[in-house]
Amino acid sequence: MDIELSKDKIFFTNGHIEHSFTVRVRYADVDKMGVVYNGNYLRFFEIGRTELMRSIGLPYSEVESKGYILPLIEAKISWKRAARYDVLVEIVTLYKPDTTSPKIRFDYKILVGKKEIASGYTIHSFVRIDNFKAVRPPKFFFDVLEKLK
Repeated sequence: MDIELSKDKIFFTNGHIEHSFTVRVRYADVDKMGVVYNGNYLRFFEIGRTELMRSIGLPYSEVESKGYILPLIEAKISWKRAARYDVLVEIVTLYKPDTTSPKIRFDYKILVGKKEIASGYTIHSFVRIDNFKAVRPPKFFFDVLEKLK
């Protein structure tokens, strides 16, 4: 999926991080019906999550360089309307830090104009690259979040 980069927006409220990023729907993103193929919404979620992490100073490349990966372990998408070729899609990603859970969850809203066309969430777990074992989020992750307060 080709991405047209935009200015991203990030907000910090009540300990939550909300990030907004806009992409343009490319011809390759749509199916025969002329709407964004359903599997591409997970790509939108990934774009939102990746850009949120980058905007707080923790790009995935840095997570990996510290010996961790963040595989997807659960996802849910609810569709309300269709997105079509060449429209701007706003990806709103919300992260609510939870130091008690070994998993991390991101919530998403996909907007065209001001209308929500889809929503959902993904759940991830930190996994050590060297032994492929799931672990609690490492200290460096929470250190970055703490600096944002």
